[in-house]
Amino acid sequence: MNEFGDSTSAHPPRSAPDATTHSPENPKLSSTATSRAAQFSSHEMKDSPPASLSDNATPPLAHETFKPRTSPTNQASSSTELSALTKKIRASLRQYPDFPSPGILFEDILPIFASPTTHAALLHALELCVTSNFPLERPDVIIGLEARGFLFGPSLALRLGAAFVPLRKGGKLPGECETLTAGGKEYGTGDVWQLQKGAGVGKGKKVLVVDDVIATGGTAAAAGKLVNRLGAALMGYLFLLELDFLKGRDKLDAPVYNLLSSQESKSGSRN
Repeated sequence: MNEFGDSTSAHPPRSAPDATTHSPENPKLSSTATSRAAQFSSHEMKDSPPASLSDNATPPLAHETFKPRTSPTNQASSSTELSALTKKIRASLRQYPDFPSPGILFEDILPIFASPTTHAALLHALELCVTSNFPLERPDVIIGLEARGFLFGPSLALRLGAAFVPLRKGGKLPGECETLTAGGKEYGTGDVWQLQKGAGVGKGKKVLVVDDVIATGGTAAAAGKLVNRLGAALMGYLFLLELDFLKGRDKLDAPVYNLLSSQESKSGSRN
């Protein structure tokens, strides 16, 4: 009898004696043999969990052994959990009008990291977003955009079993770099952006680009172009918040995902 109560040829019901050990001439021997067989069976099952349990166990960072779970029940559960997490994250954002220039309502994500529980909620929400939108594959590399993409990019990469590579402004990375001059940025003139060559972004690698906010999309677009230049496969872009009225996603050449869509003032009106 296995631990789920099912009888098999290897583990007959304990109420029925095993014919190989039962002896009418010596009932004491029969009883002792059956008892020892039952003890061995119980000990063996305790040390060796059923294959159905061990097969589903995935090491926390075992990227190579990932087994997708796409059942409707799991998807519905993830969606419900993600909804609750995003509400908590949105409530933690702090807003500053007219920063860094007049007419801009700045979203400050730093309060998220001041609370360990909210910080953990953010990472879990990002991970759920990736696993639900890419159920059959995982990124090999997470690229975090300067600078707030550095706040959660490395931790997300670790949870997904991926490498982390930063996109930085020109002149801030040592060694040989792939360089691109962007046509514009969110709040001013164009910038020079760089990725280090040999840092992990290369042929055959699947890459996900992450940042806190997508506004006009210029910096994210530059990252995507650099990924393509280096021969890697761009899976998509992931943002904490999308300012959808700026239509930044229109500049991007891969799927765009975000935890929060649209910008809401504390009074509930959109800016």
